[in-house]
Amino acid sequence: MAKEKNKIIFLCSDCGADYSHWLGQCSGCGAWDTVKESKLPPPAKGRPHGYAGERSEVKTMAQVATTSAPRFSSGLAEFDRVLGGGVVPGSVVLVGGDPGVGKSTVLLQVCCELAGRMKVLYITGEESLQQITMRARRLELPDHGLLLLAETRIEEICEIAIREKPQVIIIDSIQTMQAAQVNSAPGSVTQVRESAAQLTTFAKHHDIAIFLIGHVTKSGDLAGPRVLEHIIDVVCYIEGGSDNRYRVLRAVKNRYGAVNELGVFAMTDRGMKEVKNPSAIFLTRYEEPMPGSAVMVIWEGSRPLLVEIQALADDSYGENPRRVTLGLDYNRLAMLLAVLHRHGRVATYNKDVFVNVVGGIRVNETSADLALLLAVVSSLKNKPLPMDLVAFGEVGLAGEIRPVPGGQERLREAAKHGFKRALVPKANTPKQPIKGLEIIGVSKLAEALDII
Repeated sequence: MAKEKNKIIFLCSDCGADYSHWLGQCSGCGAWDTVKESKLPPPAKGRPHGYAGERSEVKTMAQVATTSAPRFSSGLAEFDRVLGGGVVPGSVVLVGGDPGVGKSTVLLQVCCELAGRMKVLYITGEESLQQITMRARRLELPDHGLLLLAETRIEEICEIAIREKPQVIIIDSIQTMQAAQVNSAPGSVTQVRESAAQLTTFAKHHDIAIFLIGHVTKSGDLAGPRVLEHIIDVVCYIEGGSDNRYRVLRAVKNRYGAVNELGVFAMTDRGMKEVKNPSAIFLTRYEEPMPGSAVMVIWEGSRPLLVEIQALADDSYGENPRRVTLGLDYNRLAMLLAVLHRHGRVATYNKDVFVNVVGGIRVNETSADLALLLAVVSSLKNKPLPMDLVAFGEVGLAGEIRPVPGGQERLREAAKHGFKRALVPKANTPKQPIKGLEIIGVSKLAEALDII
């Protein structure tokens, strides 16, 4: 009988898109010179290796028990928030980020905390067991009998996990793992996809929570993100540069909780420490009022955050004025400046406009529109906004101020931090007054500019 041959396809190393022939540019993500030849293994015969002869059964929804495996805490409240309330048995969580951002550190802290309550297995393919032990002792983490294993073969990992029966497994990292039936090198899209698929199937069969550590590509994405996002349950990114002591853990996919949930940590010499009040670190303002600064209330996941936004408008000496944004969408800034000119009678066509969100946080929602324009006008007029003023609201193309979700929760958060006045969409004005906070509702951009 003829031996089955491996099928040859071409995969993009950035996004995982597959093609039947070579291309210079990936049509999926637009990257150049990322489409490489890869070999797919022939279909596996029988059941995957390491499942102890288990067979699938058909059940009705009434027969499925949902209370037998409740969530359990990871020991870090901010980490639990991002996961949707805790760790779900049988779930697979991918934690990605730049090198040195703290992926291994935060998961080692979680491991050492969980090891006091359950059996935890930490599998490393990058470091030796001595290196992990030295790092844990340097961080002064508790030693509750955490199990360590240096291994990269998926089949061997499954066999050891069946024998040891851990409740939590950490894989550091998924790019170092390799499946025996795949001929490509570790770290390739094919290997990463096959390894993640086998680990996910293993987690579901044995109700083991698995955390995968993933590296990022040059573009800042996880290697093969589109492939992995369909396989695993939760995808988290750790954001924060080496010059910033704060780290932001953000969920971009979550089958068990809110997407875009945010957890804030501070990197210290004792590891990652939780920041209980994130609004406080994003509101490090000057003692005196400064032009071009405004405070907005954004919504991240399931909670409001107070963030300072800064704008600088200066005379342009080039043919095309510059528009630079850090933490905001560039195209949205260009659109809002056009609305400001048309409906606010404030021209910026001969000005360079620079916008920055303080703290390195990324704002993806439209509630920052009103505060952004107030900061731009403040910089243009060289007049500071009141220190006790907070603003939020979406600005439409007709100059209208549209309401945003969670208006009352945003206002309560502002009042809790000592703000006395709030400029908000008229539709977000609460029926019951909030103690200590004067709420001003506006329906047009021109009306908001007249008030300030």
